[in-house]
Amino acid sequence: MSGTATAMVFLAASASADSIRFWTTEEQPERLAKQQELAAQFEDASGHSVEVIPVTESDLGTRATAAFAAGDLPDVIYHTLQYALPWAEAGILDIDAATDIIEDLGEDTFAPGALNMAAMEDGFASVPVDGWTQMLVYRKDLFDEAGLDAPTSYEAVEAAIEALHNPPEMFGFVAATKVDENFMSQVLEHVFLANGVSPVGADGFQPLDEAATTEVLEFYKAITEASPPGELYWQQSRELYFAGKAAMIIWSPFILDELAGLRDSNPPTITGDPTSTELASKTGIVTNFSGPSNPDGAAWADIRYFGVTSDANTDVAMEFVNFSMEDGYLQTLSIAPEGKFPVRKGTAENASEFAEGWAKLDVGVDRKAPLADLYSQEMIDEIVGGLNVAQRWGVAEGQLSLASKLVNSQVINRLVREYMDGERDASATVAALNEELAKIN
Repeated sequence: MSGTATAMVFLAASASADSIRFWTTEEQPERLAKQQELAAQFEDASGHSVEVIPVTESDLGTRATAAFAAGDLPDVIYHTLQYALPWAEAGILDIDAATDIIEDLGEDTFAPGALNMAAMEDGFASVPVDGWTQMLVYRKDLFDEAGLDAPTSYEAVEAAIEALHNPPEMFGFVAATKVDENFMSQVLEHVFLANGVSPVGADGFQPLDEAATTEVLEFYKAITEASPPGELYWQQSRELYFAGKAAMIIWSPFILDELAGLRDSNPPTITGDPTSTELASKTGIVTNFSGPSNPDGAAWADIRYFGVTSDANTDVAMEFVNFSMEDGYLQTLSIAPEGKFPVRKGTAENASEFAEGWAKLDVGVDRKAPLADLYSQEMIDEIVGGLNVAQRWGVAEGQLSLASKLVNSQVINRLVREYMDGERDASATVAALNEELAKIN
């Protein structure tokens, strides 16, 4: 049954108009307005009203726990990945409702990586809505001129560094080296995942494999040695790439509109024109990235979900989520298209409907343009395709909470930085990582 048909069944089952409450962490005024438009569209289609309630992301966990205890949960919550499985296990989320929605919309229309992160033994904790994957951003024009393969692997990145690193005119890479920046944590997790290395297993902490982790450390040292000196994080990565002085960086997709000269606060400086799309036209991206011990690679992703709660007016809540993921899906994605990749590329009837529609949504701040006007179809496909192989430490093992503690401790950042600074060799660093990480629970 199609999502639209399911919505009609729900509508027929609801004899009278109801009002439901929807919590969202997208609380910026422009994004809130887009969600209120979505609620209005749903009311026009169904007769049911939706109260859109903004909740600060950092408060979401405590708010939900308190509301659950009081029997006063909203009907639907737009939430981050970290809450999907724990909330389902605690009884906050209605697993049957989420699973029914996914099956009605068509499980095979969702990006597998996004679904897998919410998978449970009996179904799905929540319905994937949107997400983004960290990207390896590179100067495709320089790669093409040098006859280099796209930087989809450790080996390809190192080959590109060998060919293109020529400081101070051009740095081969701008790695993350500032230990107390979350940016370094994200980049390192991406690089570890690429080589199939994780510090968590089904039973909790698992010691890092020495051979595969040594490959990670040696690769990270190689990209650091091709970077400028100093404490580097997202700011220097963007500035050097925008100035035409970096061949490769790792960044989030929120760079895509800035790269094309659509944001005055962070313009590309490679030419004298801060509104130029020249750098965007010379840029390629890689989302799925591999190391020698994991040829299939991985993409580091941040996924967001709709959860139907255990206190919900279930039929109307399901109908709203269904509408938001089908007839209203492009409105849902329009809240911030540069960071909301479609987890549904299309429907059973039109497999590319939403991917094509999303690429035509305007991005930018001071100027607006659709991504499809700025980047090639090949690049658009790569952006969306990363969600198929999206991963994070601890998700598949049901240990995301522990993985988050390990990451947030910054132990990995600190010990990797000390290795790069020559304080110990790779073998001793792996041993130190295992010793320190084992203490965290």
